[in-house]
Amino acid sequence: MKIYRLHTKQNLPISIDEAWALLSDPKNLQKITPEYMGFKILSGADRPMFPGQIIQYIVTPVLGIPAKWVTEITHVVDKQYFVDEQRFGPYSLWHHKHFIKEIPGGVEMEDIVDYKVPMGILGQLVHPFLVKPKLDEIFEYRRKKLIEMFGEFDSVNSK
Repeated sequence: MKIYRLHTKQNLPISIDEAWALLSDPKNLQKITPEYMGFKILSGADRPMFPGQIIQYIVTPVLGIPAKWVTEITHVVDKQYFVDEQRFGPYSLWHHKHFIKEIPGGVEMEDIVDYKVPMGILGQLVHPFLVKPKLDEIFEYRRKKLIEMFGEFDSVNSK
């Protein structure tokens, strides 16, 4: 069984309160997801994040084929981190940790996603040219969207 990991970090020139307000409201996920993904929340985003929260989405990740995705928020520590885990959807395993911490001049946002693709060896064969590039593209879109929303982090003047 092959488990893959995606790890990203991004610094933003915002407060921890602003970062948490963005991340802890499930409705904001649509704002930072590429439009072509057809991302639509079906249920579960009617209140701020809490452990045990079930959120149902429709996404269109590949070839325009819609897929239902159900995640559970399993862990939440206010203004520090939360974890979402897929309960039903396109992956055999999806465990996504979101961390935020204050740094001089803003916040550091860190994502660690451990995931397993379905279909055994066939899934592993298509991972390098279908799944991984798509995930990289989605997280790169998010990085650019957050810069568009909050501005570029100035590492020179933040020390």
